[in-house]
Amino acid sequence: MKTLLLAACAAFSLASATAQAKALALPPAAIYTDPAPDKANPATMEVLHIPSGGVEINGVAYVAAGAGPHPAVVLFHGLPGNEKNLDLAQAIRRAGWTVVTLNYRGSWGSPGTFSFKGNVDDAKAALAYVRSPAVAAKLRLDPHRLVIMGHSMGGWVTAVIAGRDPDLRGAALISAADMTSAAKAPPAARLNLAEENHESLSVGLQQMADDVATLGPDLSFAAAAPGLAKHPLLVLTSNDGLGPPAEALAADVRKRGGRVTAVHVATDHGWSDRRIRLETEILTWLESLPK
Repeated sequence: MKTLLLAACAAFSLASATAQAKALALPPAAIYTDPAPDKANPATMEVLHIPSGGVEINGVAYVAAGAGPHPAVVLFHGLPGNEKNLDLAQAIRRAGWTVVTLNYRGSWGSPGTFSFKGNVDDAKAALAYVRSPAVAAKLRLDPHRLVIMGHSMGGWVTAVIAGRDPDLRGAALISAADMTSAAKAPPAARLNLAEENHESLSVGLQQMADDVATLGPDLSFAAAAPGLAKHPLLVLTSNDGLGPPAEALAADVRKRGGRVTAVHVATDHGWSDRRIRLETEILTWLESLPK
C-alpha cells in the first residue's frame, strides 16, 4: 500500500511539474537572449542602396553573427510605414537570420515617386539584389534560403511576390491588407485612405487615391493563392477588420494543398500590446521551415 501511495505521489508531482512548466513556458530564447559574440564575424548593420525603377532605394541589412551563409528574411513595411517592425527584425537576427528591410520608392527618403504597383516592383528588385552573388557574400546570407514577410500593405506585397516566386522558402503575412479591395472603393473612400496614410510619401493625395484604383485582380490575394500553395505560409491576423480576406486566402491555399499556419491574436493592427507574441509566432514558424 505504501509503495502504491509513493508511486501515486510521484506521478502527481511529475504531472504538476509538467503543468507548471507549460504554464511558465518561455518564448524563444532569441527574444530575450543575445547570441555569443563572434569577433571574426560580428553581427552588424549594413546600409543598402537597392536599384529599382531607375533609382536606388534605401535599405538596411541586419547581418547575423557568424560566418554564415545565414538564411535571410526580407521584411516589407506597410502604408505608410510608421510601424516598421524593427524589433521583430532584431529578434530574427538574434535567431541566426540576416534581415533586410527597405523603404519603397518615394517613401521615407527613398528617391522616386510612391506608387502601389511600384512597391511590388521594389520588392522584386530587392530580392534580385540580395540574390546577386556579391551582395549575398557581403551580407553573409544564403540566397537559396530566402523568406519574405510583410505587415499590412507589406503583407499584400509579400503575397503578390511570393505567389510569383517559386524559389522562396516561405512567406509570412502580418495583419495583411489586400490593397486591391481599396481599388473598388468609392473615390471619396480612396481619397480618405490617402489622407490617413500620407506621412513621408512623395505623392499627392489625389494622385495616390487615383493610383490605388489602378490595382487589378491580377494583384489580389485570390490571384496569388496558386503560387502561395507552393510555399510554407504563415498568416497572422488581428482585431483590425482585415482578418476575413486573409483568412479566406489561407483557406484557399489550404484547398490547393499548401502548408498554412494561421493564427489570430486579439490585438490592434500594429500588434501594439502583443509584440512578444508576434515575435514568438514568427520565430517558431521560421524554426519549423525546412533547413
